[in-house]
Amino acid sequence: MTTDTDGTTHQDREHNELRLVLILLTVVVGLLITAAAIYVARVHPVLAQPLGVGAAVLSALAGVAGVIGHALRR
Repeated sequence: MTTDTDGTTHQDREHNELRLVLILLTVVVGLLITAAAIYVARVHPVLAQPLGVGAAVLSALAGVAGVIGHALRR
């Protein structure tokens, strides 16, 4: 009789790989959006302040979503 000392199933490992790919994809998209915002702010300085306000709002929304997600997982 063989026992699995790891305690994780094959399906759990697949989900971990999927989560890693999703996190990496999100980071890449976030960096592309950030680079685009920096480029637009440098080329069109008039838009720098609206882009800053938009970034602040998105940061606040991301924080709220994180808190809600953390609360739902408990």
